[in-house]
Amino acid sequence: MDRRWPTLSFRPLQRLGLRARITLAFASGGLIMSTILAGATLYLTRQNLLTQREENAIELLASNQLTLSQGLTADIKGAALESLVQSLSSAQGTRSIVKVGSNSRSSSAGSFALENIPASLTQLVVSGSPGRMRTSLDGEPTLILGAPLKVADTASAQHYEAVPLGDIETTLHSLSYILVGASAVTALLSAVLGIWTSRRMLRPLAEASAAAEAIANGKLATRMVAPADRDLASLAASFNEMAGALQERIERDARFASEVSHELRSPLMTLTASVEVLETRRDELPERAQTAVDLLSSDLERFKQLVEDLLEISRFDVGTARLNLDEINLVEFVRQATLRASDRGIPVTYDPTMVHTYIRIDKRRLARVVQNLIDNAAKYGDGATRVEVADRGTSMQIAVEDSGTGVPLDERIVIFDRFSRGGAGGRRGSDTGVGLGLALVSEHIRLHGGRVWVEDRPDGEMGARFVVELPIQPDEDETE
Repeated sequence: MDRRWPTLSFRPLQRLGLRARITLAFASGGLIMSTILAGATLYLTRQNLLTQREENAIELLASNQLTLSQGLTADIKGAALESLVQSLSSAQGTRSIVKVGSNSRSSSAGSFALENIPASLTQLVVSGSPGRMRTSLDGEPTLILGAPLKVADTASAQHYEAVPLGDIETTLHSLSYILVGASAVTALLSAVLGIWTSRRMLRPLAEASAAAEAIANGKLATRMVAPADRDLASLAASFNEMAGALQERIERDARFASEVSHELRSPLMTLTASVEVLETRRDELPERAQTAVDLLSSDLERFKQLVEDLLEISRFDVGTARLNLDEINLVEFVRQATLRASDRGIPVTYDPTMVHTYIRIDKRRLARVVQNLIDNAAKYGDGATRVEVADRGTSMQIAVEDSGTGVPLDERIVIFDRFSRGGAGGRRGSDTGVGLGLALVSEHIRLHGGRVWVEDRPDGEMGARFVVELPIQPDEDETE
């Protein structure tokens, strides 16, 4: 029978980024190692302190045994036994009990008595063997040692000493707090080391990501600098080789599109001139011929626009597109561009304080942006309903609203791709677009260092709102 063992999956760790996982690994490793070292230190220190205390106690017990053997007699009792017990050496709070026959005396009356000695230790000492045992005396850990005494004609004589261990426990508690704090600091330092290490380790990936993003934004000449590490150098070499091949392919395709577009212009001009001749004699043609001329003229105009758009796109692809900046009154420029783009009387709204707002811009490109957005609204959004100009402090915004069905969320990025008209293409209006209008808007605005996006109308009404954001100062690297 095929038995499948369950696979362990640490899903919380999988959700973390690589840098976070490296940092967590360093912090965890530091915490584990410091905890192990702290535990070993605490254990060895405890054993060392207890062993030293026991050795000192045994030496003291032996010394006191010698003193007792010289002073004990079979009939000693009462004050003589008390005096002998009090004369015994004491260190670190040690207390003594001496029992001769039925008489016993303690060096610390009340705090250490025969009743405090464990029965097992008493039996061991009475049987003639020395011994020691750790117990609790008055709530304090205590080491009790016992040994038999040799007294002439006396079979039963014992000597016990209680050595307090409370100071050792206090020391160990203080040491444990210090070690816990040291472990926490070690884990924190390990985390800092992990952050530093992860940054160094992931720096080539970050550089590759930045290079890939730059290439995606159209900077095809971007390359990675080969690091000193041989393994990472091979990564950089492979990336640069891929980027070079991609650049060559894109430039080749762009040159092809540019050359084809240029070659099409000559026959296109011939066709346009021929159709214009037919249009001048349109009234002399039969009705079916007039319809054919109208269709031919419409398709020819669409084809002409396609060629012009392809030529414009090819300039972006080959990197020859540059800005020709002029200082313009933005509000007045947008109003005039709106009038030229549509005869429907589209209202242009703006804050009255913006009447004298000037901005450096490429007039031809911005006029094309406004025209394309209004044309897009006419083709796919039942016509533009409002154009808004707004000052956002560090940037200016131009928004075109329509009254169509809006743009679905999953299409709000792809509609700016080339030859993409979204799911609404062909379902609204006459659908005479070729799918390059919004792509050109994106390219023109990107050349200015701005961005364009589509969103819902802020008034809650049905329709889409295309927003163009332009920086106050355009990228000077793109100017000519």
